Amino acid sequence: MTLRDLAWLSRRRRVSMALIIFVLIVAAAWAAAHFLKPAPPRHIVLASGLEDSLLHQYAKRYAEILARSGVTVEERTTNGAEQNLRLLEDPHSSVDVAFTQGGIAKYPEVNNVVMLASLYYVPMWIFYRGTDTLKTVNELRNHRVAIGVEGSSAHSFAEAVFALNDLTSDDMTMLPLSNGAALRALQSGEIDAAVFVDRAANQAIWSALHDPNLKLLSYGHAQAYPRLLPYVTKLTLPSGVIDVAHDIPEKEVALIGTKEMLVARDGLHPALVDLLLDAAREIHGGQSFFEEASDFPSATRVDLRVSTEADRHKRFGPSLLYQYLPFWVASLAERAIIILLPLAAVLFPLFKGLPQFLRWRARSRIYRWYGELALLERDVATRTGTLPTDQWLTHLERIERAVARLRTPAAFASEAYTLRGHIGLVRNAVMARTASPPASVN
Repeated sequence: MTLRDLAWLSRRRRVSMALIIFVLIVAAAWAAAHFLKPAPPRHIVLASGLEDSLLHQYAKRYAEILARSGVTVEERTTNGAEQNLRLLEDPHSSVDVAFTQGGIAKYPEVNNVVMLASLYYVPMWIFYRGTDTLKTVNELRNHRVAIGVEGSSAHSFAEAVFALNDLTSDDMTMLPLSNGAALRALQSGEIDAAVFVDRAANQAIWSALHDPNLKLLSYGHAQAYPRLLPYVTKLTLPSGVIDVAHDIPEKEVALIGTKEMLVARDGLHPALVDLLLDAAREIHGGQSFFEEASDFPSATRVDLRVSTEADRHKRFGPSLLYQYLPFWVASLAERAIIILLPLAAVLFPLFKGLPQFLRWRARSRIYRWYGELALLERDVATRTGTLPTDQWLTHLERIERAVARLRTPAAFASEAYTLRGHIGLVRNAVMARTASPPASVN
């Protein structure tokens, strides 16, 4: 039997079957649409940092790389890591992605923000003036110290480190100055020390490292901080690594630092996650003063939970579609596959089993009347006494009319023909019983 056999179905049966198929298709399409993410947006907002920070420069790089795939990155400059995290937590801020650092988030309170990757180490540099050499952080007591503007990574990191050293605003003067402003104040003598949290390539840090009048604190208890603050890592700045020719630094310096992270709202489109992580690998994948070329970007958890899409990308890389097709073509193809697969899963077995179903339906209708005819034939053959001839003939006419209305596929034409012939045989048997006198009873 083929689908041409549908023509043998009654109109009511064809309408019913069409409705069933329609409902199944709608259900499959709804299920696909329900679980299908919308197309990736063509515009995202990235919260970076201060305009004189490296994060501002990195944000430009991300914008350039994502523009190759037709995605516009709007940068929003901020005070830094802490403010960025607050913007991501705010559903009305329109910020989708941001830079932040370990130690800022308080999980599980920050549960709607996920880490896409850690990008690099960010040391906490403390530069100071004076003839004395400081060996520990608590020696900053009674000093004037720039700790970064409110909401910046320097401000947050400094507060945590100072708290471990029992330093408060009662013990020292803390000034909200960052980067260039902090360096100028330190060089002019307005302050005694300044805290910077960024890579050495930051213009203010690089200038401070080359200023012979400034000293860099080598942490005396560098091994203790990672034990007390889990997001902190001990870092070592080798002698001469900044400038071998000028012996900067003169000797090895012990530092502490945390990790810069690329974070996003939970639920960021997987295709954008792939783009951002590929950009992160291009920008941050090289060797630097504190990291090897293979260290970053990393999916190892810092404090925020890791995005499932980022973890998938780290393990398996982008999907084959995105590897071999342009971004938007791959996105459309991916959505088409997600929609078509459920439909195929429903329609393929349906159409494969439809001929068997139609065959069963046709046979069941023929065999139904075969069954009734067999009962009537047995009654005609075995009935004794007064014969219900009129009843038999009425029953036969009803079966005959029903069989005449049967629309059967060609494959069952012979069975329908045999059924009609059998009706004639039973009719002859009824007429023979009627013509024969009833047997006498002695």
